[in-house]
Amino acid sequence: MSLPVDPLWPRAGNWPPPSGHADFALVGVPTFSRSISKTNANQTPDAVRAMIPRYSEFSHAGGRELSFADYGNLADPDTDETGAISAISAIDADLLVALGGDNSATVPVALGRFGTALNTAGLVTVDAHYDLRDGVSNGSPVRQLVEAGLDGKRIVQIGISDFANSAEYAARARELGITVILRDELLSTPINKVMARALEIAGSARGPIHVDLDVDVCDRSVAPACPASVPGGISAHELRTAARVAGAHPQVTSIDLVEVDATADTPDARTVRLVALCVLEAAAGLRSRS
Repeated sequence: MSLPVDPLWPRAGNWPPPSGHADFALVGVPTFSRSISKTNANQTPDAVRAMIPRYSEFSHAGGRELSFADYGNLADPDTDETGAISAISAIDADLLVALGGDNSATVPVALGRFGTALNTAGLVTVDAHYDLRDGVSNGSPVRQLVEAGLDGKRIVQIGISDFANSAEYAARARELGITVILRDELLSTPINKVMARALEIAGSARGPIHVDLDVDVCDRSVAPACPASVPGGISAHELRTAARVAGAHPQVTSIDLVEVDATADTPDARTVRLVALCVLEAAAGLRSRS
């Protein structure tokens, strides 16, 4: 269905391919084949791109004008992780937003953006799960990043949920020195304050920060296309706020949005719509950087 045209209401998205440095870059990282739950998450990046033009880039918060670039989708990040890391590292942008794909996308995006600064880098996850599993899957990216050299003391995990984890992996997080903020704690502290504190911890060595926004942290009513979302997760507004706060932070060089299977969404595409709005929230945050 074609969208109405109004010259006074320009639409977001349809950003050009790269031609030098961009303030904000988009890339698809369609990982899916190693997912613990069956998923067609590899189809989500293009679904999100198609949804973005339903919205405008305008935010009442204002800020500076941005240049945009869309790097398309990585060819095969599941079987060629080294190539995916190299492709990510070549992206010339102040802030990169990566569209997954399952949570396996976090590894090549973070490592590609950290580069030689891994020893000072930090990670913030907004996720119901620890992602510290053994093996290589969408349940293991945090463990893989630690094994690659990321210091657990500069990892903060927000939204960790009851009945979605195990005692063993909770103990592993403690042993690694990871700061864990449980889902219930977000009922008494606004997520913007939680994110600000998390970014302070992750950025304590003044290195780059990657923010992993796993959409299954949300309540299943707003994220039905996430195989692992449950009733009682965070709200759509909280996830959008987390994306904007991340985009505004000067050390955040990359954000991923993962664990959405666009083919499993509701007829109104509410999950894909939420991801599209998180992309725009991240850009709105970037506009506020001085």
